[in-house]
Amino acid sequence: MADKKTLLSIRNLKQYFPVKGKRGLFVRANDGVSLEIYENEVLGVVGESGCGKSTLGRTLLQLPKPTDGEAIYYGRELDEVAPKYALNIYHNLEKKCATTKAQMTAAEKRGEAFKALEERYNAATDKAPLKSEYFAKLNEFNEANKVANLEYLAVVRLIGGFYVANQSDYPAITKALEEDFYASREIKKINFARTKVATQVADHQYKIDKDLPGASQGKLGRANAKLDQLNSQLKESQGRKDKTTAAVESLRTKYSGDAEFQKYEAMRDSGIDLARLTYDEIRYLRRDLQLIFQDPYSSLNPRLTVGQIISEGPITHHNFLSNNDRMQEYTMQVMENCGLASYMIHRYPHQFSGGQRQRIGIARALSVSPKFVVCDEAVSALDVSIQSQIINLLKDLREKENLTYMFISHDLSVVKYISDRIAVMYLGNIVELCSSESLFEKPLHPYTEALLSAIPTTDLDSRDKEMVILEGDIPSPVNPPPGCKFNTRCRDCMEICLTVIPVLQEYEPGHFVACHKY
Repeated sequence: MADKKTLLSIRNLKQYFPVKGKRGLFVRANDGVSLEIYENEVLGVVGESGCGKSTLGRTLLQLPKPTDGEAIYYGRELDEVAPKYALNIYHNLEKKCATTKAQMTAAEKRGEAFKALEERYNAATDKAPLKSEYFAKLNEFNEANKVANLEYLAVVRLIGGFYVANQSDYPAITKALEEDFYASREIKKINFARTKVATQVADHQYKIDKDLPGASQGKLGRANAKLDQLNSQLKESQGRKDKTTAAVESLRTKYSGDAEFQKYEAMRDSGIDLARLTYDEIRYLRRDLQLIFQDPYSSLNPRLTVGQIISEGPITHHNFLSNNDRMQEYTMQVMENCGLASYMIHRYPHQFSGGQRQRIGIARALSVSPKFVVCDEAVSALDVSIQSQIINLLKDLREKENLTYMFISHDLSVVKYISDRIAVMYLGNIVELCSSESLFEKPLHPYTEALLSAIPTTDLDSRDKEMVILEGDIPSPVNPPPGCKFNTRCRDCMEICLTVIPVLQEYEPGHFVACHKY
C-alpha cells in the first residue's frame, strides 16, 4: 500500500467512557488504536460484539470526541480549514517548542534507564527478582513514549524545521505564521460566502431555464454581481495570503542549509487533526466524513419524507438553499444512483422494506459527496439476499464516487468480499491488520484463527482442520487483564503475555500483528 495516498492516519486513539456511579472507573472502548487508511480503499473492521468497532468508527467522525490520541485527515489542506489549534501553537511557539524538547529529552533518559535495566535483566542468571520491575518498566516506557511522541509530532507537523530555529528568531517566526493563518481564515470566510451566493445563482438560472414562477433576470443579475464582488475580495485576500506565505518561506530559506532544520522540515505536512477541531470546524468538514447507521429504520426520521431526509445534508451545507425543484431533481438522481425509484421521493420510511430503508441511509450519506464513509454494520440487519445487493451497491458507488470505506461487521465472510484490508479488534485494540487475502490464507494472531475457524463452510478440506474453540467470556473493558488482553482465552499464552502489553508490529510486509509469539 506504499504507493497509495493516506486519507486518515490514526495514532494512539483512545475512547474511554465513565462508569455511572463508579468514580475513577472507565469503559476502555478504544485503548490506543493506531492505523493508516488509504484513499479509495475498503478497510474492514471485525471482532466480537463489544470489542470497540462501532466506537472506533464514530470516534473517527468525532461522534464523540476522543479521550486521547490523533486522527489526522489529509482530505483537505490545513490552510483551507485554518483550525484554531494551529493558531494556539503558533501563538505559544517558543513555549511549545521548549515543552516538547523537554518531553523528548525525558523520553531519551527513560530509554537509557530502561536499556540499563534490560541489560541487567538479560545478564541475570536468576531473573525472578528483576522480573516484576522489568515488565512494569517496559509497559510504563512504551506508554510514556507514545504520549511524548504525539505532542512532539503535533508541533513538528505544523512548523517543520522551525522546531530547531534560533530562539531569537521566534518572535519573527510567530508573527509570520500568525499573519499567514489569518490570511487563510479570511479566504475561508469568503469561500463560505461564495458557496451560498453561487447556489443562489444556480437556483435563479435553473428557474429561468425551466420558465418557473419567480424566475427573474434581475435576481440573477444581482446574485451574479454579488458573486463578482466576492470573487474580487477573494483575489485581494489571495494576494495578501501570497505575501504572508512568502514571508514564512523567506524565514525558512534562512535555515535551508542546516541539516537538522531540513530533517524536521521533511516531517512537516498539511494533515488536519480532527480530534483538536472545534464544533464549527468539524461541522465544516462533516460533508467529507459520513456515516451509514446499523439500524436502517431508527436512524431515519419517521416524520420526514425520503426527499426531505436526503436533501437535509446538501441544504445544511449550502449546496442548495431550499428544497426547491432543483434540489428535488438532484435528490431523485441520488436516489436512482442508490437503487431507489425516483417516484418514491414523497414516501415516508415506514412505507419501505428493510433493504430499501438501508438504501435511503446510503443515499443520505452520499448526498453531500463525502470522501470517507463509515459503514457501521450496514448489512447486519438485512436478509442474506438483500445483503448482497447492498454490498454490491456499495462497491459500485465506491468506484463511481472514488469513496473510502471503513466497513464494520462481525461477519468475516461479508468483510472478505468487500474489503481490501482487514483490521481484527479485541477489547479496544487492533490485534492484527493485513490484506484480506493474507488474513484468510495466513492468520497470525490466535484470536484471528479462532474467528476464522468459526465460519460455517461446505469445503471438505476445511472440515479436516482443527477447530479453534474460544473458551471463556470477553473480559470486562472496565478492568481488562494485565499484559495481553487476550491472555485469559489464548491457548498459546506465555509468561510474558501475563504482564507485558504486546505492540502492533509489522511481521511481514503489510502484515501487522500484536502478539508476543512473533
